[in-house]
Parts: sequence; structure tokens; C-alpha cells
Amino acid sequence: MFKTLIEAHEAEVTRLAQAPAGSTSHALSQLPVNIRGNVQDLLIELPSLAGDPQHTIVVVPTESHRYSRGEETETLPRRRYDSTWTCIVVASDHASYPVQGYRITVPEHQLVRGTLRTLAL
Repeated sequence: MFKTLIEAHEAEVTRLAQAPAGSTSHALSQLPVNIRGNVQDLLIELPSLAGDPQHTIVVVPTESHRYSRGEETETLPRRRYDSTWTCIVVASDHASYPVQGYRITVPEHQLVRGTLRTLAL
């Protein structure tokens, strides 16, 4: 019998939904995954979460940081999105997230639920 190496989409949604109501993880469990594959260097508009003031924040993920360092024994299946990303804020109307080279850390499960954007020249 084969073991699944990565949790199923449904298992991830269930895990996120178990977070306290009102938390980012719980809100993300109700959003679809819009971006498949590697998120590095993409222009991503972060998803708006229910109950939050409406702001637009667009980031470019530049560096991945895995949650586990691999030294401890990993349990299977491992998380579908098991990283956070250092992101550069490239567009924002939120006072706490200025554009001028400001960097933030965003969980990968939030990035993949964002929206791909392009530069309109």
C-alpha cells in the first residue's frame, strides 16, 4: 500500500477550518486555491478576508522558508503548503504595508489563494 506524501486538498481545508473562527487560517479555509505551482517571483494580490477592511496588497514572493527544518522526524502526509515566503510589497493602499521596499512574511497557503496580477503598461 502506498502512503500519500502530501495531504489532500480536502484535508488541508479541514485543518485550516479547525483554527479559531475569525483567524486568518479559518477564513482562508473558505477560499479556493487560485495559483498552482511555484509562487516565487509572481505578482500576487493577497486575498481579502471576510470581516477585514478592504485593502489591496500586491506582493512578489522572493524567498521560501519551510516550517520544519527536516531534522526532526516528519509525519506523513506533510502539509500541502509547508512554507512561509518573504515577499516584497509592490502595491498597497494599506498604511501598514508601504511599497518602498517593505518586506512581509506570508504563509504559502495564503499566497496560493490570492490572485495573479500583471503589470499594465
